[in-house]
Amino acid sequence: MTTLTELAFPAMGTSVRLLAAPGAPLEDARALIEDLEARLTRFDPQSELCALNADPRETVPASGPLRDAVRAAIAGAAATDGLADPTLLGAVVRAGYDRSLAGRARADLREALAAAPEPRPAAPSPTAAWRRVRIDDAAGTIARPPGLRLDLGGSAKGLAADLATRLLAAHGPCAADLGGDLRVRGVHEVLVPNPLTGTLADVVALDDDAVATSGIDRRIWWDAANRPAHHLLDPATGRPAWTGVVSATAKAPTAALAEALAKAAILAGPAAGRRVLSRFGGLLVTTQGVVLTAGAALGVGAAARLGTRTVPAAGMVAGT
Repeated sequence: MTTLTELAFPAMGTSVRLLAAPGAPLEDARALIEDLEARLTRFDPQSELCALNADPRETVPASGPLRDAVRAAIAGAAATDGLADPTLLGAVVRAGYDRSLAGRARADLREALAAAPEPRPAAPSPTAAWRRVRIDDAAGTIARPPGLRLDLGGSAKGLAADLATRLLAAHGPCAADLGGDLRVRGVHEVLVPNPLTGTLADVVALDDDAVATSGIDRRIWWDAANRPAHHLLDPATGRPAWTGVVSATAKAPTAALAEALAKAAILAGPAAGRRVLSRFGGLLVTTQGVVLTAGAALGVGAAARLGTRTVPAAGMVAGT
Protein backbone atom coordinates (compact mmCIF):
# COMPACT_ATOMS: atom_id res chain seq x y z
CA MET A 1 0.00 0.00 0.00
CA THR A 2 1.47 3.32 -1.10
CA THR A 3 1.71 6.12 1.45
CA LEU A 4 0.85 9.39 -0.26
CA THR A 5 2.08 12.87 0.61
CA GLU A 6 -0.61 15.53 0.93
CA LEU A 7 -0.70 19.24 0.10
CA ALA A 8 -3.85 21.24 0.84
CA PHE A 9 -4.52 24.90 0.05
CA PRO A 10 -7.34 27.22 -1.06
CA ALA A 11 -7.67 28.07 -4.75
CA MET A 12 -10.33 28.61 -7.40
CA GLY A 13 -12.89 29.46 -4.74
CA THR A 14 -12.64 26.07 -3.08
CA SER A 15 -10.38 23.74 -1.09
CA VAL A 16 -7.69 21.95 -3.06
CA ARG A 17 -6.15 18.67 -1.93
CA LEU A 18 -3.25 17.06 -3.77
CA LEU A 19 -2.06 13.55 -2.97
CA ALA A 20 1.07 12.08 -4.54
CA ALA A 21 3.91 9.64 -4.02
CA PRO A 22 6.96 10.94 -2.13
CA GLY A 23 9.16 13.05 -4.39
CA ALA A 24 6.34 14.18 -6.67
CA PRO A 25 6.38 17.93 -7.49
CA LEU A 26 3.45 18.97 -5.33
CA GLU A 27 4.52 22.61 -5.26
CA ASP A 28 4.75 22.67 -9.05
CA ALA A 29 1.20 21.31 -9.22
CA ARG A 30 0.11 24.01 -6.79
CA ALA A 31 1.75 26.69 -8.94
CA LEU A 32 -0.03 25.32 -12.01
CA ILE A 33 -3.41 25.53 -10.28
CA GLU A 34 -2.78 29.01 -8.94
CA ASP A 35 -1.68 30.21 -12.37
CA LEU A 36 -4.91 28.90 -13.88
CA GLU A 37 -6.89 30.60 -11.12
CA ALA A 38 -5.23 33.96 -11.86
CA ARG A 39 -5.89 33.61 -15.59
CA LEU A 40 -9.45 32.27 -15.45
CA THR A 41 -11.20 33.98 -12.54
CA ARG A 42 -14.11 36.22 -13.45
CA PHE A 43 -13.80 38.13 -10.17
CA ASP A 44 -10.52 39.91 -11.02
CA PRO A 45 -10.79 42.52 -13.78
CA GLN A 46 -7.08 41.96 -14.51
CA SER A 47 -7.50 38.28 -15.34
CA GLU A 48 -7.09 37.00 -18.88
CA LEU A 49 -10.68 35.74 -18.92
CA CYS A 50 -12.03 39.16 -17.93
CA ALA A 51 -9.90 40.76 -20.64
CA LEU A 52 -11.37 38.33 -23.19
CA ASN A 53 -14.91 39.02 -22.02
CA ALA A 54 -14.39 42.78 -22.19
CA ASP A 55 -12.66 42.84 -25.58
CA PRO A 56 -14.95 44.32 -28.28
CA ARG A 57 -13.20 42.44 -31.10
CA GLU A 58 -14.63 39.23 -32.49
CA THR A 59 -11.21 37.51 -32.54
CA VAL A 60 -8.91 37.98 -29.55
CA PRO A 61 -5.35 36.78 -28.86
CA ALA A 62 -5.35 34.17 -26.08
CA SER A 63 -2.70 32.23 -24.22
CA GLY A 64 -2.44 28.46 -24.42
CA PRO A 65 -3.94 27.95 -20.92
CA LEU A 66 -6.93 30.16 -21.75
CA ARG A 67 -7.49 28.39 -25.06
CA ASP A 68 -7.31 25.01 -23.29
CA ALA A 69 -9.81 26.16 -20.65
CA VAL A 70 -12.28 27.50 -23.20
CA ARG A 71 -11.87 24.32 -25.28
CA ALA A 72 -12.69 22.19 -22.22
CA ALA A 73 -15.78 24.27 -21.47
CA ILE A 74 -17.05 24.04 -25.04
CA ALA A 75 -16.37 20.29 -25.09
CA GLY A 76 -18.47 19.99 -21.92
CA ALA A 77 -21.31 21.85 -23.59
CA ALA A 78 -21.10 19.59 -26.64
CA ALA A 79 -21.05 16.44 -24.47
CA THR A 80 -24.22 17.53 -22.65
CA ASP A 81 -26.15 18.91 -25.64
CA GLY A 82 -25.81 22.42 -24.25
CA LEU A 83 -26.92 21.85 -20.65
CA ALA A 84 -23.43 22.63 -19.30
CA ASP A 85 -23.37 26.02 -21.04
CA PRO A 86 -20.38 28.32 -20.36
CA THR A 87 -21.99 31.35 -22.02
CA LEU A 88 -24.44 32.24 -19.22
CA LEU A 89 -22.26 34.72 -17.33
CA GLY A 90 -24.70 37.61 -17.76
CA ALA A 91 -27.55 35.52 -16.37
CA VAL A 92 -25.41 34.32 -13.45
CA VAL A 93 -24.64 37.92 -12.52
CA ARG A 94 -28.32 38.88 -12.78
CA ALA A 95 -29.17 36.00 -10.45
CA GLY A 96 -26.95 37.58 -7.78
CA TYR A 97 -23.64 35.77 -8.29
CA ASP A 98 -21.84 38.98 -9.23
CA ARG A 99 -18.91 38.50 -6.85
CA SER A 100 -17.25 35.69 -4.95
CA LEU A 101 -19.42 34.02 -2.33
CA ALA A 102 -16.47 33.65 0.04
CA GLY A 103 -17.48 35.19 3.37
CA ARG A 104 -21.07 35.86 2.26
CA ALA A 105 -24.08 34.48 4.10
CA ARG A 106 -25.66 31.46 2.41
CA ALA A 107 -29.29 30.41 2.45
CA ASP A 108 -30.33 27.33 4.41
CA LEU A 109 -30.79 24.51 1.90
CA ARG A 110 -34.04 23.16 3.33
CA GLU A 111 -35.56 26.64 3.61
CA ALA A 112 -34.55 27.40 0.05
CA LEU A 113 -36.03 24.16 -1.25
CA ALA A 114 -39.29 24.87 0.58
CA ALA A 115 -39.53 28.28 -1.11
CA ALA A 116 -38.41 27.10 -4.56
CA PRO A 117 -40.72 26.76 -7.56
CA GLU A 118 -42.16 23.41 -8.56
CA PRO A 119 -39.42 21.20 -10.00
CA ARG A 120 -39.03 21.04 -13.77
CA PRO A 121 -36.17 19.88 -15.99
CA ALA A 122 -33.90 22.49 -17.51
CA ALA A 123 -33.31 22.71 -21.25
CA PRO A 124 -30.53 23.95 -23.54
CA SER A 125 -30.63 27.52 -24.75
CA PRO A 126 -32.29 27.75 -28.17
CA THR A 127 -29.54 30.12 -29.32
CA ALA A 128 -26.72 27.67 -28.41
CA ALA A 129 -24.26 30.57 -28.38
CA TRP A 130 -21.47 28.23 -27.26
CA ARG A 131 -21.44 26.73 -30.76
CA ARG A 132 -20.16 30.07 -32.07
CA VAL A 133 -16.94 29.99 -30.02
CA ARG A 134 -13.86 29.06 -32.05
CA ILE A 135 -10.33 28.29 -30.80
CA ASP A 136 -7.44 28.60 -33.24
CA ASP A 137 -4.23 27.20 -31.78
CA ALA A 138 -2.15 28.00 -34.86
CA ALA A 139 -3.11 31.67 -34.65
CA GLY A 140 -3.26 31.72 -30.84
CA THR A 141 -6.76 33.22 -30.79
CA ILE A 142 -10.30 32.74 -29.56
CA ALA A 143 -13.20 33.99 -31.70
CA ARG A 144 -16.74 34.55 -30.47
CA PRO A 145 -19.55 37.03 -31.12
CA PRO A 146 -18.64 40.42 -29.59
CA GLY A 147 -20.38 40.80 -26.25
CA LEU A 148 -20.54 37.06 -25.56
CA ARG A 149 -19.04 36.48 -22.11
CA LEU A 150 -17.73 33.18 -20.81
CA ASP A 151 -17.85 31.71 -17.29
CA LEU A 152 -15.25 28.97 -16.80
CA GLY A 153 -15.64 28.42 -13.05
CA GLY A 154 -16.68 24.77 -12.97
CA SER A 155 -14.95 23.51 -16.08
CA ALA A 156 -11.68 25.22 -15.07
CA LYS A 157 -11.58 23.25 -11.82
CA GLY A 158 -11.97 20.00 -13.69
CA LEU A 159 -9.27 20.97 -16.16
CA ALA A 160 -6.93 21.99 -13.33
CA ALA A 161 -7.44 18.61 -11.65
CA ASP A 162 -6.59 16.84 -14.91
CA LEU A 163 -3.45 18.90 -15.52
CA ALA A 164 -2.20 18.64 -11.93
CA THR A 165 -2.64 14.88 -11.94
CA ARG A 166 -0.79 14.59 -15.24
CA LEU A 167 2.12 16.46 -13.67
CA LEU A 168 2.19 14.26 -10.56
CA ALA A 169 1.55 10.90 -12.21
CA ALA A 170 5.15 10.30 -13.32
CA HIS A 171 5.98 9.55 -9.68
CA GLY A 172 3.21 7.01 -9.07
CA PRO A 173 -0.36 7.01 -7.72
CA CYS A 174 -1.78 10.47 -7.16
CA ALA A 175 -4.97 12.51 -6.93
CA ALA A 176 -6.00 16.12 -7.39
CA ASP A 177 -9.25 17.16 -5.73
CA LEU A 178 -10.57 20.66 -6.38
CA GLY A 179 -13.74 20.97 -4.36
CA GLY A 180 -15.16 17.68 -5.57
CA ASP A 181 -13.66 17.69 -9.08
CA LEU A 182 -11.21 14.80 -8.74
CA ARG A 183 -8.76 13.12 -11.11
CA VAL A 184 -6.68 10.14 -10.00
CA ARG A 185 -3.91 7.85 -11.16
CA GLY A 186 -3.99 4.49 -9.46
CA VAL A 187 -6.83 2.97 -7.47
CA HIS A 188 -8.68 5.28 -5.09
CA GLU A 189 -12.16 5.53 -3.65
CA VAL A 190 -14.30 8.59 -3.07
CA LEU A 191 -16.79 9.08 -0.26
CA VAL A 192 -19.87 10.87 -1.56
CA PRO A 193 -21.99 12.63 1.11
CA ASN A 194 -25.73 13.19 1.03
CA PRO A 195 -26.06 16.99 1.42
CA LEU A 196 -29.55 16.74 2.93
CA THR A 197 -28.83 14.12 5.60
CA GLY A 198 -25.10 14.59 6.18
CA THR A 199 -24.67 10.84 5.90
CA LEU A 200 -22.66 8.80 3.41
CA ALA A 201 -24.55 8.48 0.14
CA ASP A 202 -22.17 6.07 -1.57
CA VAL A 203 -18.55 5.15 -2.19
CA VAL A 204 -17.30 5.37 -5.77
CA ALA A 205 -14.21 3.45 -6.86
CA LEU A 206 -11.77 5.03 -9.30
CA ASP A 207 -8.89 3.58 -11.28
CA ASP A 208 -7.01 6.06 -13.50
CA ASP A 209 -10.15 8.08 -14.10
CA ALA A 210 -12.16 10.92 -12.58
CA VAL A 211 -15.25 11.90 -10.65
CA ALA A 212 -16.96 15.22 -10.05
CA THR A 213 -19.72 16.26 -7.70
CA SER A 214 -21.85 19.31 -8.40
CA GLY A 215 -24.70 20.60 -6.29
CA ILE A 216 -26.88 23.52 -5.32
CA ASP A 217 -26.27 23.07 -1.60
CA ARG A 218 -23.11 25.17 -1.14
CA ARG A 219 -23.66 28.11 -3.50
CA ILE A 220 -27.18 29.13 -2.56
CA TRP A 221 -28.53 32.52 -1.49
CA TRP A 222 -31.61 34.78 -1.38
CA ASP A 223 -31.76 37.16 -4.35
CA ALA A 224 -32.85 40.80 -4.39
CA ALA A 225 -36.50 39.70 -4.69
CA ASN A 226 -36.10 37.38 -1.66
CA ARG A 227 -36.26 34.30 -3.85
CA PRO A 228 -33.91 31.35 -3.36
CA ALA A 229 -31.15 31.31 -5.98
CA HIS A 230 -28.09 29.26 -6.85
CA HIS A 231 -25.38 29.13 -9.51
CA LEU A 232 -26.72 26.31 -11.72
CA LEU A 233 -28.91 28.01 -14.30
CA ASP A 234 -31.45 26.67 -16.74
CA PRO A 235 -29.86 27.68 -20.07
CA ALA A 236 -33.31 28.06 -21.64
CA THR A 237 -34.51 30.63 -19.07
CA GLY A 238 -31.36 32.07 -17.52
CA ARG A 239 -32.84 31.47 -14.06
CA PRO A 240 -31.65 29.11 -11.29
CA ALA A 241 -32.86 25.61 -12.14
CA TRP A 242 -35.02 23.74 -9.64
CA THR A 243 -35.23 20.23 -11.05
CA GLY A 244 -35.78 17.96 -8.06
CA VAL A 245 -32.05 17.16 -7.79
CA VAL A 246 -29.77 18.62 -5.09
CA SER A 247 -26.45 17.08 -6.15
CA ALA A 248 -24.97 14.78 -8.76
CA THR A 249 -21.75 12.80 -8.87
CA ALA A 250 -20.43 11.70 -12.26
CA LYS A 251 -17.59 9.38 -13.26
CA ALA A 252 -15.70 9.99 -16.51
CA PRO A 253 -12.25 9.55 -18.06
CA THR A 254 -11.37 13.18 -17.20
CA ALA A 255 -12.39 15.56 -14.45
CA ALA A 256 -13.35 18.22 -16.99
CA LEU A 257 -15.86 15.86 -18.59
CA ALA A 258 -17.08 14.55 -15.22
CA GLU A 259 -17.76 18.14 -14.10
CA ALA A 260 -19.88 18.81 -17.18
CA LEU A 261 -21.82 15.56 -16.77
CA ALA A 262 -22.50 16.21 -13.08
CA LYS A 263 -23.85 19.67 -13.84
CA ALA A 264 -25.97 18.37 -16.71
CA ALA A 265 -27.38 15.56 -14.55
CA ILE A 266 -28.67 18.09 -12.00
CA LEU A 267 -30.17 20.28 -14.70
CA ALA A 268 -31.83 17.35 -16.44
CA GLY A 269 -33.77 16.23 -13.36
CA PRO A 270 -33.96 12.79 -11.69
CA ALA A 271 -35.01 10.58 -14.62
CA ALA A 272 -33.06 12.23 -17.44
CA GLY A 273 -30.17 12.89 -15.06
CA ARG A 274 -29.70 9.17 -14.51
CA ARG A 275 -29.50 8.75 -18.27
CA VAL A 276 -26.82 11.46 -18.43
CA LEU A 277 -24.78 9.56 -15.85
CA SER A 278 -25.36 6.09 -17.29
CA ARG A 279 -22.45 6.28 -19.78
CA PHE A 280 -19.72 6.14 -17.11
CA GLY A 281 -21.68 5.80 -13.86
CA GLY A 282 -22.68 8.12 -11.06
CA LEU A 283 -25.41 9.00 -8.61
CA LEU A 284 -28.00 11.67 -7.86
CA VAL A 285 -29.41 12.95 -4.58
CA THR A 286 -32.97 14.22 -4.93
CA THR A 287 -34.62 17.04 -3.01
CA GLN A 288 -36.17 14.34 -0.79
CA GLY A 289 -32.71 13.01 0.06
CA VAL A 290 -33.15 9.84 -2.02
CA VAL A 291 -29.95 8.48 -3.61
CA LEU A 292 -30.35 7.25 -7.20
CA THR A 293 -27.43 5.39 -8.81
CA ALA A 294 -26.80 5.12 -12.52
CA GLY A 295 -24.60 3.09 -14.81
CA ALA A 296 -21.46 1.63 -13.33
CA ALA A 297 -21.50 3.55 -10.02
CA LEU A 298 -20.33 1.30 -7.19
CA GLY A 299 -22.14 1.00 -3.90
CA VAL A 300 -20.46 0.97 -0.51
CA GLY A 301 -20.14 -2.79 -0.43
CA ALA A 302 -18.60 -3.07 -3.89
CA ALA A 303 -16.07 -0.31 -3.31
CA ALA A 304 -15.07 -1.72 0.05
CA ARG A 305 -14.10 -5.00 -1.62
CA LEU A 306 -11.53 -3.29 -3.85
CA GLY A 307 -8.96 -3.36 -1.08
CA THR A 308 -8.33 0.39 -1.00
CA ARG A 309 -7.93 2.27 2.25
CA THR A 310 -10.38 5.01 3.13
CA VAL A 311 -8.82 8.18 4.52
CA PRO A 312 -11.55 10.43 5.94
CA ALA A 313 -10.88 14.01 4.89
CA ALA A 314 -12.51 17.10 3.50
CA GLY A 315 -12.82 16.62 -0.22
CA MET A 316 -13.80 12.99 0.27
CA VAL A 317 -10.70 11.51 -1.41
CA ALA A 318 -9.45 8.16 -0.24
CA GLY A 319 -5.89 7.01 -0.70
CA THR A 320 -4.51 3.89 -2.24
